[in-house]
Amino acid sequence: MLGLCQYETNKLVRIQSVRLGSLKWSLNAAILLVICVLMLWNRKYQQFDLVVSSVTMKVKGVTQAHLPGVGDVVWDVADYSGPQQDKNSFFVVTNVIVTKNQKQEKCPEVPNKDKLCRTDQDCRKGAWNEQSHGIQTGSCVKFDVLRKTCEVSAWCPVETRKHPPRPAVLAAAENFTVLIKNNIRFPAFNFFRRNILPDMNSTYLRTCHRGSDSLCPIFRLGDVVREAGENFSDMAVEGGVMGVLISWDCDLDLLTHRCLPRYSFRRLDEKENNRTLYPGLNFRSDGAPGQRYAKYNVVNGAEERTLYKAFGIRFDVMVFGQAGKFSFIQLIIYIGSTLSYYAVTTVLIDWLIGTRCYSAEVGPNYWQRKVEAVQDGLQCVLCVSYVDESDVRLVKASHKKSLQLLKPISLLPRQDTGHLTAALSWLQPTVDRDTEPKAGPGPEAGRVTGSGPGPEVGPGPEASSGPEAGREAGSGPGPEAGPGPELLPSAPAWCRCGRCSPCVLPQEELCCRRSAGACLTSSAPFEQLVLRRSLLAAVLLYQDPLSSPAGPGQAAALRHCAYRQYVSWRVGLPPKDAHPVVPSCCVRRIRERYPSPDGQYSGFMPVRTVTMKACANEKA
Repeated sequence: MLGLCQYETNKLVRIQSVRLGSLKWSLNAAILLVICVLMLWNRKYQQFDLVVSSVTMKVKGVTQAHLPGVGDVVWDVADYSGPQQDKNSFFVVTNVIVTKNQKQEKCPEVPNKDKLCRTDQDCRKGAWNEQSHGIQTGSCVKFDVLRKTCEVSAWCPVETRKHPPRPAVLAAAENFTVLIKNNIRFPAFNFFRRNILPDMNSTYLRTCHRGSDSLCPIFRLGDVVREAGENFSDMAVEGGVMGVLISWDCDLDLLTHRCLPRYSFRRLDEKENNRTLYPGLNFRSDGAPGQRYAKYNVVNGAEERTLYKAFGIRFDVMVFGQAGKFSFIQLIIYIGSTLSYYAVTTVLIDWLIGTRCYSAEVGPNYWQRKVEAVQDGLQCVLCVSYVDESDVRLVKASHKKSLQLLKPISLLPRQDTGHLTAALSWLQPTVDRDTEPKAGPGPEAGRVTGSGPGPEVGPGPEASSGPEAGREAGSGPGPEAGPGPELLPSAPAWCRCGRCSPCVLPQEELCCRRSAGACLTSSAPFEQLVLRRSLLAAVLLYQDPLSSPAGPGQAAALRHCAYRQYVSWRVGLPPKDAHPVVPSCCVRRIRERYPSPDGQYSGFMPVRTVTMKACANEKA
């Protein structure tokens, strides 16, 4: 329940910089300008509705064409308009193949590779297919001197010409005109409009021309094909499909009201003959209502007809459009969706800070303050060092398995931080003086052991000539000069030196050795570098020059500093995000030297101190 009454916010880092501040506001201003331009250009503040429309067409034009074997024929709308193709389209005949004087009788079929025959057995009476001109009689007859085909009962003679004449018979259809009437409606706004505007009267429609008025609803067919990038004479030979596109982009706001049609044209079929099997557009008709593409008459009491195979251009009228009107909800949605664009400023400035283009010194400090890395305890990487191995091991902590038994994920060479050299140089005057035969208890000795005036070297218990002083100098018989902690009669199974204490956590089950042998705590360097009180006191004094060595918590401070001394000595510089671990025997030895008054200890805590100076700055 307490978690429900909390508020979390992002961590911010403020950089006082004129250059970065100017860059931030310049980028924000540029983003704001782009957002405003896009909003006005695309009208993102409006609610939109799609168009609903109806279209009617009226074609006008008359021409006279010469048909081979027929003569000059006048063509009007009834002749060239063809059958109705679709509710929003119209057809104009531009070319024809004429077959004259056909009668109902028997004649040879048009030859092709599937219809050639040699004998009557090759022809089946009553057979037909989709390419036949009639019904087979079962006889094989001569078509010409070289070929024989199956005889059919059909309108004879059958149509034999496959390719239309060139140039087109009705090439004059280029000058025909069409009036397109388009009525639209936007249901969401209850708005109606037509492409014949209120100020367009009959006089205007008789005289308007698209070349001078883009809103004129009357179109010359040749102009439609030309604006689509095609040649009417070439297209008229085999026909094709043209699209007339009417686009309505309406703004219904009072201040910016605009709702006018915009016309465009394009070819819809494949015009390359070598890319399609049946190029162009053609059909035959035997007399659909109102259309005459087969003309019938009676000669000597027998019915005859003239068949026209028509090629032409189909015009499909397609209407697209939308209308927009101001909507406060859409405006709020657009503003909310564009706020994320301001993150571009943060990304660019963060990238600039991370590169050397801005400052090589500010970058690391900035990221250190802005980002805090937190690791999962189960995936914590621990740094382990054994006295009988030269490399440092990196292992993943486990809550179930002893740290001593874990396999390393990698082995790294120990990186010396100079701590050992610094510590030995500090201890060297004391060691040299202890070896001199004439060393006395005078002031000179006090300065060597205490490293300067103060509580550590002045008169008192710490500087007396009693047992404590002997232990401090390393020459007395006290416990600090002993060989280390006693061997335990029942050491844990994972212990290799015989001096480790049982541990509560698996992360603490670590020995100073990988294989059986002498314990590290029995060595002289461990006594001098880790347990020596004067060295630890000097480190703490370096941290806080005015602190009192005998102040509250002095034993805890010395104990924690001893842990860090061990890490700096045996591990050196740990890899990034790796936490060094102090072996159990070393922890036991340090706690015996600097015990807690109440006997309570915090246990395993990851330590990142790696140098003597860092050890001094670390808070115990």
